[in-house]
Amino acid sequence: QVQLVESGGGLVQPGGSLRLSCAASAIIFRFYSMGWYRQAPGKQRELVASIISGGSTNYADSVKGRFTISRDNAKNTVNLQMNSLKPEDTAIYYCHAHISIPTTDYWGQGTQVTVSS
Repeated sequence: QVQLVESGGGLVQPGGSLRLSCAASAIIFRFYSMGWYRQAPGKQRELVASIISGGSTNYADSVKGRFTISRDNAKNTVNLQMNSLKPEDTAIYYCHAHISIPTTDYWGQGTQVTVSS
């Protein structure tokens, strides 16, 4: 029943842009906080950006001013617009859904983002 499906990953040159999308079920989209994490080879998974159902957002310091997370209510999707991409942004990006009561987490399969010349 619960499914998170990412799309939009790919290869982009430094300074370029990419838009990731995460399709969620209506229930997840309505009640869960949504976010994007990323994991590069040899590193632990880290939070990139998050957004709650009310619209408040939070960003990692490394992406502030470059990335924007948003919700599309008509499509039940969470998007991550990534601008001014750097090689260090290269990672697998995962969509994430979370609620605190009860504590529940769901993860997408991940989509590869590669920033390289």
